[in-house]
Amino acid sequence: MPALAPHAPRLARALGLPLRLDHERGVAVTFDDGPHPEGTPAVLEVLARHRARATFFLVGEQVRRRPELARRILAEGHEVALHGDRHVTLLRRSGRSVADDWDRVQATVAEATGVSSTLYRPPYGAFSSAAVRELRRRGWRTQLWSAWGRDWSRRATSESIVRLATRGLRPGDVVLLHDSDAYSSADSWRRTVAALPSVLDAIAALGVPAVSVTQST
Repeated sequence: MPALAPHAPRLARALGLPLRLDHERGVAVTFDDGPHPEGTPAVLEVLARHRARATFFLVGEQVRRRPELARRILAEGHEVALHGDRHVTLLRRSGRSVADDWDRVQATVAEATGVSSTLYRPPYGAFSSAAVRELRRRGWRTQLWSAWGRDWSRRATSESIVRLATRGLRPGDVVLLHDSDAYSSADSWRRTVAALPSVLDAIAALGVPAVSVTQST
């Protein structure tokens, strides 16, 4: 059942797996699957032009390949968080395997950035019961999403990403995008980068900033 949480708000609330921020002072823009040698710098450039902040849920195996990009994310004022050491669903992994994966990604990100993050989002947003228990045992925080552009899809276009990511958008929402095509369709990050300015404009039109998940103002 926890695997359904991103698509079932009542279930997510019952399990304590938030889809939205706990405030309405902004819209959180989040990126999964990086860092990526082309996608991450391109996303950072758009964010800088719009003076927007974001949260990047990093994959350990990608951070080990490009630790300098993980450091750059942090240096440019954004938040680094955890997306697993390997981009593998939790649904068929034992509790011990989950714990080992989380230990490794936390250590990898800390070594690269100096930040020992405890903010975690699972691959595909899919928690298992064992992973929920491990999350609570550690006292870690998670953040799923309330809006997404489905930018990983082979059929996605920049227009479709904007339409989906901003449909019904309101303060307190969390938008899921991807700065990497490591686990999705080839060059998907290019469509995300093309869509991102319009997504940020839609947030600005609400009268609130684009923020990181843990940014309070």
